[in-house]
Amino acid sequence: MLLTILLQVASYAAFAKMGAGIGAGLAAIGAGIGIGGIGGKAVEAIARQPEAVGDIRSNMIIAAALVEGVAFFAIVVTLLIVFM
Repeated sequence: MLLTILLQVASYAAFAKMGAGIGAGLAAIGAGIGIGGIGGKAVEAIARQPEAVGDIRSNMIIAAALVEGVAFFAIVVTLLIVFM
């Protein structure tokens, strides 16, 4: 029973690797869009209220770090799929 399941999974290894590559690409694209949106909105906010530049910048850096952390996690998971 277990051997038949493992043999079936081994036959789909190429699809799993292709899916992992697509997942890593989507994670990178999503992070780029997210950080770009954060930066754009931060520039707009600074232009509207220049005296709050310090608060806006610190909040922007924190939000960008969170988005980047999620992207790194997604890429690590896809790399685990490829190499495991």
